[in-house]
Amino acid sequence: MKWITREKAKVDRIACPWLIARFVDPEAEFLYVPRERVLERAKTEGAIPFDTPGAELHHYTEDGDERCSFDAIVRKYKLTDPALLDMAEIVRTADASPKTRRPEGAGLEAMALGFRAVAEDDHDNIRLQFPAYDALYAYCKLKVAGKAKLEHAPS
Repeated sequence: MKWITREKAKVDRIACPWLIARFVDPEAEFLYVPRERVLERAKTEGAIPFDTPGAELHHYTEDGDERCSFDAIVRKYKLTDPALLDMAEIVRTADASPKTRRPEGAGLEAMALGFRAVAEDDHDNIRLQFPAYDALYAYCKLKVAGKAKLEHAPS
């Protein structure tokens, strides 16, 4: 299936393709287009739009708290893996303005900005960042299993 979103991806527009490719549609093809063309191109390409105004898979509010497109995909596809739900909190912190913020979110946002700066285009950005999201997911699996501890080395 084709999936389409806005170009110049940062956090959610890389996290969502990772989530889709790993848990929803392993054969997914991702298209990045100018903001104003996403919904029009979605129709002509037969693609599912995400993380763009007017798309079903976009930011929303739940219990007065902002959720991001990653959350929308988790909800729509009924993904219940505890590590994914933990990861969603981190992605949400990096991409939205939730009431409860995860400290890892600041690092994820910084990393995403850096990758966007060095990537040749959005597809290169996906290629570069997917291993980082694989690692973040592995960290979340350890964390929910009680095997990951955030330790700070003394200066």
